[in-house]
Order: sequence, then C-alpha cells, then structure tokens
Amino acid sequence: MQWTDEGIVLGVKRHGEANAILDLMTREHGRHLGMVRGGTGSRLRPILQPGNRVSATWRARLDEHLGAYTVEALDLRAAKFFGAQHAIYGLSHLSALMRLLPERDPHEGLYAILDEMLDHLDDAAAIAPAVVRFELQLLSELGFGLDLEQCVATGATDELDYVSPKSGRAVSRTAGTPYADRMLRLPAFLRDQEAEPEGRDVADGFVLTGFFLNRYVLEPRGLLLGDERAHFIAALARALSNAA
Repeated sequence: MQWTDEGIVLGVKRHGEANAILDLMTREHGRHLGMVRGGTGSRLRPILQPGNRVSATWRARLDEHLGAYTVEALDLRAAKFFGAQHAIYGLSHLSALMRLLPERDPHEGLYAILDEMLDHLDDAAAIAPAVVRFELQLLSELGFGLDLEQCVATGATDELDYVSPKSGRAVSRTAGTPYADRMLRLPAFLRDQEAEPEGRDVADGFVLTGFFLNRYVLEPRGLLLGDERAHFIAALARALSNAA
C-alpha cells in the first residue's frame, strides 16, 4: 500500500530512540498516523512541528497497519506562531479538534479551512470568528449540524437571535425573547458569512459551539473541552483588547 498526499502536522510522539509517530491531517486521506524514521533527529525535527504543511508518502504492507511516512517540507509556518500567545494556544486547540475526527476519514473541506486559518492564526481579529465558524463546521462534519436557517417555532427566516439548546435550531426574536434566559444567543456573523462580529458576538459564538461540542461530541465519549480552548479564548480576548 502506498499513497502521497499533502498534510498538516497535528502532533508528534517519540517512538524509540530516534523515530517518531506523526499525527497528520491529510487533504485526501483524513487524519492519518504513521511512523517517521529519524523523526526526532535534527534534520526532521524542524519539519515535524505542529502547524507545518508537508508532502507525505505513506507506505505499509497492509492498509490496516500503522505504516511509515517519508516527508518533505512545503510550508514551515510553525515558527511564526511563537510571536503571539493566542496563536500557540489556538494551534493546540485546532489540533485537538481535528483529533475528534475518525482516523482515515477524508474531510477535504475541513482540511482546506484549517490550512487557510493557519496562515492567519497570528491575526487575532481575523482568527477569532474563523475558529467559531470552524467549530460549527466540525459539528456538521461529525453529523451534528445546527439548523440556523429558520425559526423552529414560527418558520421565520429573519431576526434569528437565538438557538434552542434542546433542538440545536434557530429561534426568532419574537418567539425566543420570553425564554431568553434559557436560550443560546445566535451571533449575526454565524448567519451571514459577510457579517463582521460586533461586541460580544465572538464570545457568544464560542459559548454556542462549546455547548454543542460538549453535548453531542465530547460527553458521549466521556470527554470535556480541553484547557487549550479556554486558554485560547482568554488569550484572544487579551489580544483584541490590546489592539482596541
């Protein structure tokens, strides 16, 4: 078995004295593990940094085997993340999100979005709403997409200000206001891709996606949202405050 694909490094673990197990999100083959011979050595260590984009060839005798990678650098962008604290935490959080995907299950759309986000991870204003949208897309890819197109109670398609925590469907201002304390707020930028977040929109977006990630994805697996997400959100808030 053999294939060649491009991929984004999610993480690396030492395997023996000199080798490494590479966790790679590939464009066409999904999240895929493989061993890299000499992966902890001085030549490959700079390439196998989380966030870098590489060209990888995977070989194994049988498809179900771990297999071995040979890799070449395409975009060594990991170094620029160290200039911004939110970028470091953001990279950890995005890698953790990708590990929620089934191994070897292709998600070319998510790969493309992730690759684009990593190019702008150091830009707090741009990356904040992008990660909220990414979490929403991840829910959809995992089979738990939210219905934000029309009100679950009235069928209205305008003034959709809330999301029902029970159904994951949008609720209009008219129908939802009497129950606002039980609802999740739906920021405008999640309804309209052209809209820019305002005020508390990003914070409300993270509350919304975090609620459904916990309910639908993590709790059934006995997991919780990782600390890297909370650290990322806090670092984003500091970066946005300093830029204001």
